[in-house]
Amino acid sequence: MPSPPVRPRADYAAAVEDLAGRVAGCLADGSRVGIGAGPLARFVDEAADRRAALAAVRVLGPDVLAPAVLDAAEVDPTEVYAADGAVVVEALRVFPPGSLGATPEAGWRDWATGQVLARWVDAAADPPDTPRPAEVPGSEDGWPRWSAWAARLAPLALPDLDSAVHEQVRRRTRALGRGAVRAMLRRDYLSAARLVRWLALASRDGHRPDLDLGVAVAHIELHSGSGPRVELETAITRRLLRCPGSRR
Repeated sequence: MPSPPVRPRADYAAAVEDLAGRVAGCLADGSRVGIGAGPLARFVDEAADRRAALAAVRVLGPDVLAPAVLDAAEVDPTEVYAADGAVVVEALRVFPPGSLGATPEAGWRDWATGQVLARWVDAAADPPDTPRPAEVPGSEDGWPRWSAWAARLAPLALPDLDSAVHEQVRRRTRALGRGAVRAMLRRDYLSAARLVRWLALASRDGHRPDLDLGVAVAHIELHSGSGPRVELETAITRRLLRCPGSRR
């Protein structure tokens, strides 16, 4: 009896894990031979299911261009990352803003994708509009609920992005630290990694968190089992801790 076909949801989940691992590897080894040289485009072009690959690009949002954002080399990244930017434009057209969920969190991630994308895509490419959401939920919540919300918006924790979300983070670094410790105690290492990433960005911008971020990252890496999504978060965090301070 032939095996039943793999469900599309499983294909999409596998594509997300694959792409997260590739981006994490590029960030970890510090070379532009990773995503930056075009493997994001190759990942999509070589995929057995192009739609699943584009869905993975959309799920990871601005993080697929994290190697470009965090590249410390003194080069003009426009040509280096142009092919990858074009893939993100295609992904936005296949899965327009709002198609992956109408929540405020999805709107903020789409906005961040558009902001990062604009640096490497020629205006002639005409990427879909990704407006800044008006709603910033969670501002009045206690630290457990607020930190859970902030963890879902970790893709916004990249240099040179600024918004009402970032302002909340700057005002509530203690809540982030408490949330990260709570997540580690609960063995929710993905949430912990996302919150530590936010703290790394805040530290880069001059805010001193109560948590030792290097120790926290090492603890997460040691105990998490090293899944691709956690690896991506910790790789971005390590780059944030190494790169120069904010240019804002």
